[in-house]
Amino acid sequence: MTKQNVDNEQHGVEAENLDATLNPETENAKSANVAEESATETDTMAEPATPTAEELVAEWKDKYVRLQAEFDNYRKRTLREKMELVETGGQDVLKAVLPVVDDVQRAVEAMAKSDDVEALRKGVELIAQKFTETLKQKKVVAIEAKGLPFDEELMEAVAKFPAGEEQKGKVIDVVQTGYMLGDKVLRFAKVVVGE
Repeated sequence: MTKQNVDNEQHGVEAENLDATLNPETENAKSANVAEESATETDTMAEPATPTAEELVAEWKDKYVRLQAEFDNYRKRTLREKMELVETGGQDVLKAVLPVVDDVQRAVEAMAKSDDVEALRKGVELIAQKFTETLKQKKVVAIEAKGLPFDEELMEAVAKFPAGEEQKGKVIDVVQTGYMLGDKVLRFAKVVVGE
Protein backbone atom coordinates (compact mmCIF):
# COMPACT_ATOMS: atom_id res chain seq x y z
CA MET A 1 0.00 0.00 0.00
CA THR A 2 1.19 3.45 -0.75
CA LYS A 3 1.44 6.17 1.83
CA GLN A 4 -1.35 8.11 0.15
CA ASN A 5 -3.78 5.17 0.37
CA VAL A 6 -2.97 4.70 4.05
CA ASP A 7 -3.52 8.39 4.64
CA ASN A 8 -6.81 8.31 2.75
CA GLU A 9 -7.99 5.34 4.76
CA GLN A 10 -7.07 7.01 8.00
CA HIS A 11 -8.75 10.20 6.86
CA GLY A 12 -11.78 8.20 5.74
CA VAL A 13 -12.14 6.66 9.23
CA GLU A 14 -11.51 10.04 10.79
CA ALA A 15 -14.08 11.56 8.45
CA GLU A 16 -16.71 9.03 9.47
CA ASN A 17 -15.96 9.60 13.15
CA LEU A 18 -16.04 13.35 12.61
CA ASP A 19 -19.33 13.05 10.71
CA ALA A 20 -20.81 11.00 13.54
CA THR A 21 -19.62 13.53 16.09
CA LEU A 22 -20.99 16.51 14.16
CA ASN A 23 -24.23 14.77 13.07
CA PRO A 24 -25.65 12.52 15.85
CA GLU A 25 -28.72 11.66 13.76
CA THR A 26 -26.52 9.80 11.27
CA GLU A 27 -25.06 7.70 14.11
CA ASN A 28 -28.53 6.96 15.45
CA ALA A 29 -29.70 5.95 11.98
CA LYS A 30 -26.76 3.59 11.60
CA SER A 31 -27.41 2.12 15.05
CA ALA A 32 -31.10 1.69 14.22
CA ASN A 33 -30.23 -0.11 10.97
CA VAL A 34 -27.84 -2.43 12.80
CA ALA A 35 -30.46 -3.09 15.50
CA GLU A 36 -33.12 -3.92 12.89
CA GLU A 37 -30.77 -6.31 11.09
CA SER A 38 -29.81 -8.12 14.31
CA ALA A 39 -33.47 -8.30 15.38
CA THR A 40 -34.36 -9.84 12.04
CA GLU A 41 -31.52 -12.36 12.38
CA THR A 42 -32.59 -13.15 15.96
CA ASP A 43 -36.18 -13.70 14.84
CA THR A 44 -35.12 -16.17 12.18
CA MET A 45 -32.80 -17.97 14.61
CA ALA A 46 -35.29 -18.14 17.47
CA GLU A 47 -38.23 -19.45 15.54
CA PRO A 48 -37.45 -22.46 13.33
CA ALA A 49 -39.81 -23.04 10.49
CA THR A 50 -42.68 -25.26 11.60
CA PRO A 51 -43.20 -28.14 9.21
CA THR A 52 -46.57 -28.40 7.61
CA ALA A 53 -48.83 -31.41 8.04
CA GLU A 54 -47.97 -32.61 4.55
CA GLU A 55 -44.25 -32.46 5.33
CA LEU A 56 -44.76 -34.42 8.56
CA VAL A 57 -46.82 -37.04 6.74
CA ALA A 58 -44.17 -37.34 4.04
CA GLU A 59 -41.40 -37.64 6.65
CA TRP A 60 -43.21 -40.37 8.61
CA LYS A 61 -44.17 -42.18 5.43
CA ASP A 62 -40.53 -42.19 4.35
CA LYS A 63 -39.46 -43.55 7.76
CA TYR A 64 -42.14 -46.24 7.56
CA VAL A 65 -41.13 -47.32 4.05
CA ARG A 66 -37.45 -47.47 5.06
CA LEU A 67 -38.26 -49.48 8.19
CA GLN A 68 -40.41 -51.88 6.22
CA ALA A 69 -37.65 -52.38 3.63
CA GLU A 70 -35.07 -52.92 6.37
CA PHE A 71 -37.26 -55.54 8.06
CA ASP A 72 -37.90 -57.27 4.74
CA ASN A 73 -34.14 -57.46 4.10
CA TYR A 74 -33.61 -58.86 7.60
CA ARG A 75 -36.30 -61.52 7.05
CA LYS A 76 -34.81 -62.56 3.71
CA ARG A 77 -31.29 -62.72 5.16
CA THR A 78 -32.33 -64.89 8.12
CA LEU A 79 -34.35 -67.18 5.84
CA ARG A 80 -31.31 -67.59 3.57
CA GLU A 81 -29.09 -68.34 6.60
CA LYS A 82 -31.56 -70.97 7.84
CA MET A 83 -31.62 -72.63 4.43
CA GLU A 84 -27.80 -72.75 4.42
CA LEU A 85 -27.81 -74.33 7.89
CA VAL A 86 -30.30 -76.97 6.77
CA GLU A 87 -28.24 -77.78 3.69
CA THR A 88 -24.88 -77.94 5.47
CA GLY A 89 -26.00 -78.77 9.04
CA GLY A 90 -25.04 -82.44 8.92
CA GLN A 91 -21.83 -81.82 7.04
CA ASP A 92 -19.52 -82.29 10.04
CA VAL A 93 -21.28 -85.53 11.05
CA LEU A 94 -20.97 -86.89 7.54
CA LYS A 95 -17.28 -86.00 7.41
CA ALA A 96 -16.77 -87.88 10.68
CA VAL A 97 -18.54 -90.98 9.29
CA LEU A 98 -16.59 -91.10 6.02
CA PRO A 99 -13.52 -92.86 7.50
CA VAL A 100 -15.81 -95.58 8.84
CA VAL A 101 -17.34 -95.98 5.38
CA ASP A 102 -13.81 -96.36 3.97
CA ASP A 103 -13.11 -99.10 6.53
CA VAL A 104 -16.31 -100.94 5.60
CA GLN A 105 -15.37 -100.84 1.92
CA ARG A 106 -11.90 -102.22 2.71
CA ALA A 107 -13.49 -104.98 4.82
CA VAL A 108 -15.79 -105.97 1.95
CA GLU A 109 -12.81 -106.14 -0.41
CA ALA A 110 -10.86 -108.20 2.13
CA MET A 111 -13.77 -110.65 2.53
CA ALA A 112 -13.75 -111.29 -1.20
CA LYS A 113 -10.02 -112.18 -1.16
CA SER A 114 -9.62 -113.95 2.19
CA ASP A 115 -10.93 -117.15 3.75
CA ASP A 116 -9.70 -116.36 7.28
CA VAL A 117 -13.00 -115.92 9.13
CA GLU A 118 -11.38 -115.01 12.45
CA ALA A 119 -9.41 -112.12 10.90
CA LEU A 120 -12.53 -110.85 9.10
CA ARG A 121 -14.57 -111.02 12.32
CA LYS A 122 -11.94 -109.00 14.21
CA GLY A 123 -11.83 -106.45 11.40
CA VAL A 124 -15.60 -106.00 11.47
CA GLU A 125 -15.52 -105.65 15.28
CA LEU A 126 -12.89 -102.92 14.96
CA ILE A 127 -15.04 -101.09 12.40
CA ALA A 128 -18.08 -101.32 14.68
CA GLN A 129 -16.03 -100.01 17.59
CA LYS A 130 -14.70 -97.12 15.48
CA PHE A 131 -18.23 -96.26 14.35
CA THR A 132 -19.50 -96.26 17.95
CA GLU A 133 -16.63 -93.98 19.00
CA THR A 134 -17.41 -91.61 16.13
CA LEU A 135 -21.04 -91.42 17.26
CA LYS A 136 -19.96 -90.73 20.85
CA GLN A 137 -17.78 -87.87 19.65
CA LYS A 138 -20.91 -86.37 18.09
CA LYS A 139 -22.79 -86.96 21.38
CA VAL A 140 -24.91 -89.79 19.98
CA VAL A 141 -25.24 -92.66 22.46
CA ALA A 142 -27.20 -95.90 22.47
CA ILE A 143 -30.13 -96.22 24.85
CA GLU A 144 -29.47 -98.96 27.38
CA ALA A 145 -32.69 -100.93 27.75
CA LYS A 146 -32.19 -104.66 28.37
CA GLY A 147 -33.06 -105.69 31.92
CA LEU A 148 -34.25 -102.19 32.86
CA PRO A 149 -37.85 -101.14 33.63
CA PHE A 150 -39.83 -100.10 30.55
CA ASP A 151 -39.64 -96.30 30.01
CA GLU A 152 -42.15 -95.02 27.48
CA GLU A 153 -40.15 -91.80 26.96
CA LEU A 154 -37.16 -93.77 25.64
CA MET A 155 -38.60 -97.05 24.43
CA GLU A 156 -41.31 -98.43 22.19
CA ALA A 157 -42.84 -101.78 23.12
CA VAL A 158 -43.26 -103.96 20.03
CA ALA A 159 -44.29 -107.11 21.92
CA LYS A 160 -45.16 -108.41 25.37
CA PHE A 161 -43.92 -111.74 26.59
CA PRO A 162 -44.95 -113.71 29.70
CA ALA A 163 -41.81 -113.77 31.84
CA GLY A 164 -42.91 -114.20 35.44
CA GLU A 165 -43.23 -111.82 38.34
CA GLU A 166 -39.56 -110.81 38.56
CA GLN A 167 -39.44 -109.69 34.87
CA LYS A 168 -42.88 -108.02 34.83
CA GLY A 169 -42.62 -104.48 33.38
CA LYS A 170 -38.95 -104.93 32.46
CA VAL A 171 -37.32 -105.11 29.05
CA ILE A 172 -36.59 -108.74 28.12
CA ASP A 173 -35.10 -108.18 24.68
CA VAL A 174 -34.07 -105.28 22.42
CA VAL A 175 -35.31 -105.66 18.85
CA GLN A 176 -33.78 -102.38 17.62
CA THR A 177 -31.34 -100.17 19.52
CA GLY A 178 -32.45 -96.63 20.24
CA TYR A 179 -30.20 -93.59 20.18
CA MET A 180 -30.09 -90.23 21.91
CA LEU A 181 -28.40 -87.00 20.92
CA GLY A 182 -27.68 -85.28 24.21
CA ASP A 183 -31.05 -85.24 26.00
CA LYS A 184 -33.12 -85.69 22.83
CA VAL A 185 -34.26 -89.08 21.54
CA LEU A 186 -33.17 -89.64 17.95
CA ARG A 187 -34.77 -93.05 17.70
CA PHE A 188 -36.78 -94.95 20.29
CA ALA A 189 -35.51 -98.37 21.31
CA LYS A 190 -37.88 -101.12 20.09
CA VAL A 191 -38.16 -103.65 22.91
CA VAL A 192 -39.98 -106.74 24.14
CA VAL A 193 -41.51 -106.18 27.56
CA GLY A 194 -42.22 -108.89 30.14
CA GLU A 195 -45.71 -109.30 31.60
